[in-house]
Amino acid sequence: MRGERFIIAGILCALWCGSTASADVITHIPTTDKVIALTFDACEAGTPVSFDRGVLDYLLERKIPFTVFVTGRFVQTNRVDVEALSKLDFVEIENHSWSHPNTMNHFTADAVLKQAERAQQVIEDATGRAPQFFRFPAGNYNQAGLNALEERGYKIVHWRWATGDPDPRESADALFDRVTTKVASGDIIIFHINGRGVHTAEALPRIVEQLEADGYRFVLISDYIGN
Repeated sequence: MRGERFIIAGILCALWCGSTASADVITHIPTTDKVIALTFDACEAGTPVSFDRGVLDYLLERKIPFTVFVTGRFVQTNRVDVEALSKLDFVEIENHSWSHPNTMNHFTADAVLKQAERAQQVIEDATGRAPQFFRFPAGNYNQAGLNALEERGYKIVHWRWATGDPDPRESADALFDRVTTKVASGDIIIFHINGRGVHTAEALPRIVEQLEADGYRFVLISDYIGN
């Protein structure tokens, strides 16, 4: 009887824990392969901004797999470029909210969903594909918003450590040193491709070439997670 009680208690605990388990924030590709996912935020909150051509042209010329997390407003401003990128099999375009509010950790679940779903419509209309990944602006979220997005089928993708490329005090050399010393297999690296990465275009070729020399290869997040 005692053993049966333990079994029943274990089953109840498993059911209860499963029903209340929190959503997961993905910060690392689940693999031991020597791979890296390059991701770039394309934020637009108010003033229209465009792609950083130094970053984008290098990635396209090298045909390096990369993921862009776009806001809905950025897609509206850069519709032609986003449509062209969506046709490339080494690029994936994902959801970064509608207007990039940095305080979504204070939002209600409904407000979070409105940001995500408004962007989703614009991105899907431009690319012909519904994004499956979501990245919170500035990485700020609360549990209610996280759970709400996961219930709608989104996978939340952030990063294990930040490059710091929006900081103008971070030189190209500093970015190179940080990335090449911190990187590990399966890392999701975050840069910016909307002009906010002050020295990203200068540092990126050196970073890519060094990582390749160290035996890493670049992959899409969807090669390992999701569809």
